[in-house]
Parts: sequence; structure tokens; C-alpha cells
Amino acid sequence: MKVNGIVSEAAKCSVLRVVGVAGLMFALAACQTGGGSGFAEEGIGYREARFAEITALRGYRSCAEEAQALDVKARETRSPARYLASARLIERCETELGMGGAGLAPEERMRNYALAVHNYVRGGDLKRARETFERFQTAFPKQDLYYTDGSSFVDTTRALLGQANDQEMARFSMLNISSALKAEMNRISHWTNN
Repeated sequence: MKVNGIVSEAAKCSVLRVVGVAGLMFALAACQTGGGSGFAEEGIGYREARFAEITALRGYRSCAEEAQALDVKARETRSPARYLASARLIERCETELGMGGAGLAPEERMRNYALAVHNYVRGGDLKRARETFERFQTAFPKQDLYYTDGSSFVDTTRALLGQANDQEMARFSMLNISSALKAEMNRISHWTNN
């Protein structure tokens, strides 16, 4: 009640109670779980799937680190056997990741695939290099990596593995490959035809 412009304590408490009850009702309405519609189950399933992805990616990265360390040793010793071992290990890493990991870390996986292709070439196994390159193109369609000089991994690999058609080979300038590789391909082409 209001007496001479002063609100009584009882009136203040009544207003506070009404506001408090209304606030509590809004808060409880916002916290409703959906009556068993499966939201909690989806959350748990999502977390389990996410945990499985993280575990798979950790395993992949650990495996890839081993393969990269083997690649470093192969470069130091210039050992074809170590290049081949590194390439095989990278392929095993990819296989262990499985189809469930197809969308995980695509850039990292592309770089590792490229390393495997190059290591098969360095190790002298061109058949496996072609097969691995085909898997790269299947796993990452219409995607490419670029070397520090700006040349294309896909174009360079196609030229090295003889997968570029005759018209492309005749027009090296149209391929996005390094100038050193263009010069070497022109030299080979010249001596093959003359």
C-alpha cells in the first residue's frame, strides 16, 4: 500500500514474489528437455563420434610423423629402399584411417599422399606411384597442391608419370610445372624424336 507517497514493505514483497515466480517459470520453460525426443541421445552419439574421429586423427598423425621421419632419413642417405618404406608407411596410415576419416584433415592428407607419390618415384616404383597418384585424385577430386615455385603437383606428377597426353606434352608451357622439369621434358622429347 502507498501511504503519503511511501510504498509499504508488504507491497514490495508481493511485487518481488510475482516477478520472481514469473522469472522462475521462464527459466524452467527454457530448460525443458524436449520430453524424451532423443536430443540427449544425439548429444552422446555426437560426442562418441567426435571422440572416435579425434582418436583416428591422432593415430594417423603419429603414423604420418613416422613416415616423414623415414623420408628425412631416406633423403640423408639417398636410399631408394627407405623412400619406398616411407611411401608404404604413408599408405598404411591412410588405410588405417579408413573411410570414416575421409573428411578429416584434407590438406594434411593431401600433402602426405603427395609425399608418398614422390617417394615411390624416388624409390623407382613407378607402378605404385601411378596407383597412389590415382588414389590421390580419387580422394581429392579437382584439388591440387602447389610447390614453392608455384608449379602444380598434379601437372608435375602427370608429366613425370607419363600421364599427360601428347598435346599437353607438346605444349609444356600450358602445364603448370617447374621450368627445370619443362627443360628436362623438352630435352627428352628432342632426343626421343631425333
